[in-house]
Amino acid sequence: METRSVSPVFVGRAQELGALHEALARCREGEPQALLIGGEAGVGKTRLVEEFADAARRRGAVVALGGCVEIGADGLPFAPFSTALRALRRALPGELAAAAAGQEEELARLLPELGESGTGRYDEDGMARLFELTARLLERVAAEHTVVLALEDLHWSDASTRHLLSYLLRTLRTGRLVVLATYRSDDIHRRHPLRPLLAELDRLRTVRRLDLARFTRDEVCLQVAGILAHEPEPDQVDAIFERSDGNAFFVEELSVAAHEGCPTGLTDSLRDLLLVRVESLPESAQQIARFVAEGGSTVEYRLLAAVARLAEDDLIEALRAAVNAGILSPAPGGDGYRFRHSLVREAVSDDLLPGERSRLNRRYAEALESDPTLVPADLRTTRLAGYWYHARDAAKALPAVLDAAVEARRRHAYSEQLRLLERAMELWDAAPEAVRRTLRPVDFAEVYPPPLPERRGGTPSGCDPATTVLRHLDLLAEAAVAGRLCGERERALKITKRALRLLDEENDRLRAAWFWIQRSRLVQGLARGDGWKEIATAQDLVRGLPPSEVHAEVLATAAHWSMLHEPGPEALTAAERAVEYARMVGADAIESHARLTLGGLMVDAGQAEAGLRHMYEVRAEVVARGLAPIVGRSHVNLPSVLEGVGRSQEAVGILREGLRLTSEMGLRDAEAWIWSNLAESLVSLGRWDEAAEAAGNAQRRGQTAGPRGSAANSLAFLALARGRVPEAARHLAEGRASYGPHDPMPQHDLPLSCLTLAVAVAEGRLADARAELARTLTSGFPPGTQRYAWPLLLEAATAEADARTLPAARDGRDEVLGSLFETVKRLTTHAPVWRAHERWVRAELHRAEGRSTPGTWSEVVTAFEPLERPYDLARVRHRLAESLLADGGEDERGRATELLRLVNAVARHLGARPLADAADALARRARLPLTPSPQPAPAPSDPAESLGLTSRERDVLRLVAAGHTNRRIAQELFISPKTASVHVSNILAKLGVSGRGEAAAVAHRLGLFPAESLTPGPAG
Repeated sequence: METRSVSPVFVGRAQELGALHEALARCREGEPQALLIGGEAGVGKTRLVEEFADAARRRGAVVALGGCVEIGADGLPFAPFSTALRALRRALPGELAAAAAGQEEELARLLPELGESGTGRYDEDGMARLFELTARLLERVAAEHTVVLALEDLHWSDASTRHLLSYLLRTLRTGRLVVLATYRSDDIHRRHPLRPLLAELDRLRTVRRLDLARFTRDEVCLQVAGILAHEPEPDQVDAIFERSDGNAFFVEELSVAAHEGCPTGLTDSLRDLLLVRVESLPESAQQIARFVAEGGSTVEYRLLAAVARLAEDDLIEALRAAVNAGILSPAPGGDGYRFRHSLVREAVSDDLLPGERSRLNRRYAEALESDPTLVPADLRTTRLAGYWYHARDAAKALPAVLDAAVEARRRHAYSEQLRLLERAMELWDAAPEAVRRTLRPVDFAEVYPPPLPERRGGTPSGCDPATTVLRHLDLLAEAAVAGRLCGERERALKITKRALRLLDEENDRLRAAWFWIQRSRLVQGLARGDGWKEIATAQDLVRGLPPSEVHAEVLATAAHWSMLHEPGPEALTAAERAVEYARMVGADAIESHARLTLGGLMVDAGQAEAGLRHMYEVRAEVVARGLAPIVGRSHVNLPSVLEGVGRSQEAVGILREGLRLTSEMGLRDAEAWIWSNLAESLVSLGRWDEAAEAAGNAQRRGQTAGPRGSAANSLAFLALARGRVPEAARHLAEGRASYGPHDPMPQHDLPLSCLTLAVAVAEGRLADARAELARTLTSGFPPGTQRYAWPLLLEAATAEADARTLPAARDGRDEVLGSLFETVKRLTTHAPVWRAHERWVRAELHRAEGRSTPGTWSEVVTAFEPLERPYDLARVRHRLAESLLADGGEDERGRATELLRLVNAVARHLGARPLADAADALARRARLPLTPSPQPAPAPSDPAESLGLTSRERDVLRLVAAGHTNRRIAQELFISPKTASVHVSNILAKLGVSGRGEAAAVAHRLGLFPAESLTPGPAG
């Protein structure tokens, strides 16, 4: 009678299998699905996944399976993803190649078959970029094919795998994709590294948890019947159920053992039962089982043959005995062997003697060292490091572990690199001095800059890469940066502390300065301060030293910090020196970063064209060279500086290009910053619906607090301007929470203060608004912060002017107005937009004193008319109309009427309800019609003709009024974007308006087009 160790009948799990099939059905609608399957070891997780995978394949899905490697840090980082992507490539080679097109170098870090990967140098954004490109790869493949991505044994996953899985489950938005992962729930103790990830994923509504329970007695009966191929006796079922407690794997083992005559009560534990089955094998098969248990989750056949040292016929016979007994099984792909269940592997491995374990690992290491082709090339380095380490041979293990750390760095797997570096430091003292002297920084350490050769200002000694010996401090430097990049900042901070203690004994000021810069970044990342104390310490250490890459980095870091926190002459000087030193020592990346900082500081100092020229040059250089991190920063900083001087339209063009580049390069956080800056510029240009959409994208894409906080500020402004005060207060709270209190910066704090003041005024809390103003004025406005200062002063001055007649506002008004006047005198006005704001603030202050005149407001209107800021222009036109009506006279009434009509049209186009209501109220009080009276005429004339518009210009204006961009207009009218731009410029001139929003408002007011023709289309 035949017995099977696995039942051919799939037992139970109807509810869980139904949930998986439901997910498969839902994903076909383009909505990715994510499921976590938990259960104790042996409960049937793998069988459930296999059953679902078979059903999914029958329905046309592509199934890509990947398993985590049990040996943790010794395994290849991202191993389950590499395996799954390899399976996906075999199933859909053309589709995966097309999805990876243009990013093969980056994606080869996960899937080497795509080509040569990039360098192994540290990359601040490398891991995030790799994750984003992987997400996009899966979305593109799953756009046309249903894909099931299954990752097994998540409890063994390396940190990089966990980070990537978390990223995918948080960011995947489209595609016919099911991502499922299994883990042992009984292994997840309080300190297990998977526990935080499970808690995080529990908070995601898009992730579903399935917990597999043990079988009931009836289900055990069905399983035993399938294994024995006949109906079992009730007593036998009772015994197996009681002994196994419903665990599916132990039901299998007990069923086979009972059939083969091994009573279930003879063994002290189920683990012993597993060993009894192994011990029943021939001695050669037992030996092979021990080899496989120590070789890894899967052992390649050729490697196993080299280690076993058996004649090939004897090896095959031993393997056949182990496979037939259900102990081993061929690995997927047919190139190796693994245990049928990891519980058996663990039992065999745990039964090895300490000396036996190290001997087996040595044999693996020696075999692999003799013939590196025994394992795939991408696995070789990490496998060899693990074997030598567990062989307890420090002389061999140290260089092998360092090689594996370099491989992890090349893959942007910084968590695994950190663990391997810590292992190398553990081996350091145990390794012979002769071995350590053969190690070179050029091979294993690249984060700390090498000494300059003599021809470039360095010293004659210690600069030859062939003779410079690797030091323990080099490992500490590598580990500090790896810890920071993988998020293990606390561990990294402790490493820098150890390094600085060692450096106290050596008086190496340059290296100490480098470690202090690392501490500055870690302190900021841990929200324990702004990092300036550490930067200042580094500056003191390098003072007086000859130029070096470290010196340039210290200066560049100080300049960048000052630009964000305390911009001014000292920051400008530091940036200039950073550029000079970086250029002298050939540190191109540091020079590019420093030039971006310098350009922004020069613009703030009034040298706008020279500063912008620096930034444009850097942008062109880094795009041409494909330097992804600096590409991202250049497309964030340059448009921000342009917006800061009122060149919003120019900023939008660069931001649109930045979105394209950062999306292609996978720079998700830079992309979020660009969306945030785009929202700010679109607000200025009066394209508010687009601005709100851009802000929403920033909040969805942002991985860090900065872009989310900035986007919340834009949404708060829009809500206020549209009269939705509670919504504005909510967005303000979001922005404040995003930034936190630990690292104050003017670019964060001043916009928040402005919004806080504005919300307080809108809620009728003038005293709170004054308190916020007083706090801000006490702190002062550092040089270069005028872009944030002028709007804040304007809000305060307008609030005081609006409250001029309120008795409750009289107390303290003179002091507030006096402080505002004094501040206005000191604030710089380098750009036309801020000169216009100065006039506006002064006009509001005069209104607050009751001495507003049409002449004053006419100057303000004139200053804003060329600036393409329709909302601001509408507001000052409203004030001019108000002043004209206060002066009286028919000529003034006529001019006021036309102004209010323009204000009303713009306000309604933007949805700025408070401004529209104010214009309506003023017109009603003055008995002015906001719509022109119809003039009798023999025949109705076309208003477009009276404006001098050609038929083509009329077509273009219709699309402008519908909110289309020049590109979309060109598509609609079959003309080039450049021709569309020329038409738009001619239209603005003929209508006498300064921007597209005003042109649309005029078209609306004059009724040039039927309402149905103005339905906005998608932005092109």
